Amino acid sequence: MDRPLARADRPTVTVCRGCCCGTTKKRPLVDHAARLDTLRTLLGDAATVRVTDCLGPCERSDVVVVSPSPGARRDGARPVWLGLLNGRHEASAIADWVHAGGPGVADLPESLRRSPFRPSSTATKV
Repeated sequence: MDRPLARADRPTVTVCRGCCCGTTKKRPLVDHAARLDTLRTLLGDAATVRVTDCLGPCERSDVVVVSPSPGARRDGARPVWLGLLNGRHEASAIADWVHAGGPGVADLPESLRRSPFRPSSTATKV
């Protein structure tokens, strides 16, 4: 049986919940709390989930940043910023990707191929 990864050995998923992401102001028909709960449940012990204030690129709400595990980071992997995550299936795709190793280890799922973007220099560093 696989044992859970030690907290320091796993990817980090940072979920923006600032002025636009995760609010009914911009997406009134979305149950943002339920989507966050679903993401946490699907990720389980495969990643550390952080919820943060505004990351900056509000025009791309909802935004999630998937940061590689420390080992993958040492091998050159970098955080992947994902935006416009407003569908019902993104949490599952993110969780599947992270369970497969995440950035630098596994390919981004086809269903997320249109989501990555490069943040501007004014975006919050993750």
